[in-house]
Amino acid sequence: MVLTQIVKLNTGAEMPVLGFGTWQASPGEVREAVKIALEAGYRHIDTATAYENEKEVGEGIKLSGVPREEIFLTTKLNPSDMRNPKAALEYSLKQLDTPYLDLWLLHWPAPLTKDGKPDREVDWLDVYKEVEKIYKENPDKIKAIGVSNWCVSYLERLLKHATVIPAINQIELHPSCTQTELVKFSQSKGIAITAYSPLGSTGAPLALNEVVKGVAEKKGVSPFTVLVSLWANLDQTSVLSKSVTPKRIRENMKLVDLSGEEIDELLAIDKTFHFRCCHPDWTGYGSLGFPDCE
Repeated sequence: MVLTQIVKLNTGAEMPVLGFGTWQASPGEVREAVKIALEAGYRHIDTATAYENEKEVGEGIKLSGVPREEIFLTTKLNPSDMRNPKAALEYSLKQLDTPYLDLWLLHWPAPLTKDGKPDREVDWLDVYKEVEKIYKENPDKIKAIGVSNWCVSYLERLLKHATVIPAINQIELHPSCTQTELVKFSQSKGIAITAYSPLGSTGAPLALNEVVKGVAEKKGVSPFTVLVSLWANLDQTSVLSKSVTPKRIRENMKLVDLSGEEIDELLAIDKTFHFRCCHPDWTGYGSLGFPDCE
């Protein structure tokens, strides 16, 4: 396989394959981590209102000295803000101290109240329609829209009504959660994929997997490099690497080519060792926020 550096979105925009993620980064760490990442060469930064770190992300961008137009910046509409997405957009722009977003995602298809309970008076499809409207009316503020954590059945419903096809579906992807059907379906509709938690989440549990270690030894790189590189070797797929450690931030940029055989070997891990690391517990919506999805 041959590594590519960008994913071309259905808007025509180019998104760097390797992104820097900020989920679960502790307050006080994100600002410096984003600064270091940009100084090291990352040009794709991912955050969300729900992470409660947009302000620090924006400060890190400013401190890096990298021009805003060189950075692909993504944030997400909080499920508890789905009653007023326009106000949520303005909040994110203010927190990030930026005039525009390169990508704005609906974080989950599970509207919540401000106290975190299911908001059954709100249909996420209506929210997406409102986001479409905001996008069309504010091309100077939003360059692309998309979704995160949408499964096939939800995408099928969305695509029957959407006038703007999502540019991205950001989902959990690692060798123990390959979501093959969802990836293929999304891409068949022109929706590119962004993989989050490629190491299996905090603590990088998959770095200890024997298959991963075997590929790493053969390539002469770390298991972390193999896990991040896996998704960068696949078409229409970008990947988010996350760390607050300067050395690891820089190391995670070292992507390697993987052969078709190595990719198949890594993806096969899911058949015998499957798990998901992102299970929001929203009472009334099921463990994943949408009970009819895997």
